[in-house]
Amino acid sequence: MMKIAVLPGDGIGPEIVAQAVKVLNALDLDLQLQEAPIGGAGYEAAGDPLPADTLALAKSSDAVLLGAVGDWKYDSLPRDMRPERGLLRIRKELNLFANLRPALLYPELASASTLKPEVVSGLDLMIVRELTGDIYFGQPRGISTLENGEREGINTMRYNESEIRRIGHVAFQIAMKRNKKVCSVDKANVLETTELWRQVMIEVAKEYPQVELSHMYVDNAAMQLVRAPKQFDVMVTGNIFGDILSDEASMLTGSIGMLPSASLDANNKGMYEPSHGSAPDIAGKDVANPLATILSAAMMLRYTFNDENNALRIENAVKKTLAQGFRTADIWTEGASKVGCNAMGDAVVAAL
Repeated sequence: MMKIAVLPGDGIGPEIVAQAVKVLNALDLDLQLQEAPIGGAGYEAAGDPLPADTLALAKSSDAVLLGAVGDWKYDSLPRDMRPERGLLRIRKELNLFANLRPALLYPELASASTLKPEVVSGLDLMIVRELTGDIYFGQPRGISTLENGEREGINTMRYNESEIRRIGHVAFQIAMKRNKKVCSVDKANVLETTELWRQVMIEVAKEYPQVELSHMYVDNAAMQLVRAPKQFDVMVTGNIFGDILSDEASMLTGSIGMLPSASLDANNKGMYEPSHGSAPDIAGKDVANPLATILSAAMMLRYTFNDENNALRIENAVKKTLAQGFRTADIWTEGASKVGCNAMGDAVVAAL
């Protein structure tokens, strides 16, 4: 039995997760799905963006399927009570240190990308982002008042050797199954934290002689992603750089609504979610793109349950749906058939 914690979250989260669940239920699988609140929904239900019952369910499940968290109406809450803190905490509590974000351009969406088709056609990139360290978690942090009365904000970028080494192994192991190229992204010319990052990546690379390792400063990597994105196979980087670069890479594919992600622990237990946010401005309007969440469910079958066959079934159903001309608003182009969130989920089920 596959025990899956379903955490719809906020905004469009419940709508897109419902479509992924619909697709999973269309497969002949032994599933146990249990739903729980997180983010703003967690705060509303239990006064905490990560309620204790939700965390307990996530820990006892084989995998977690997450929608999205966040809503502007919670911006006035104390920082520890905001929806995003629940997301950071569950990643830390489950030790989900490896975030995998594939950026794959489907041929039918080449014209939906903001870049020229000849630049992005054929794109197949994997960004491996370290997820539980770096400036998002480093201490000390906070806002304080100096002796002269001026306020000062402090965040600390830090990585230890073992954190870098384990994410390096994940990247190289993925590259071994792809085109055997790893580009490590850092800012080693300025930041000692990433100087260590580069040193450790070079050491890890010695264990994978078949894989070609290159290094790139993050500012150059951001430029190269829009100049010549197909030069990359696997990119590996820290938490904050990976956060920014993976969102940039999403637009190469036509829409952030197309990008799934997996966040894994050392044993491939994972949390699976779309790379996009909760988009509260379109929540409840049946216009959200559920494909990133559906594709995240495929990643769940592949990485946590080692079910390559059904992962491919879902991915091929998405390809077929796009080939048939179905488009949500974010990827719609002239001549295509514009459908809503629910109808897109139905189309993928039909393609199965």
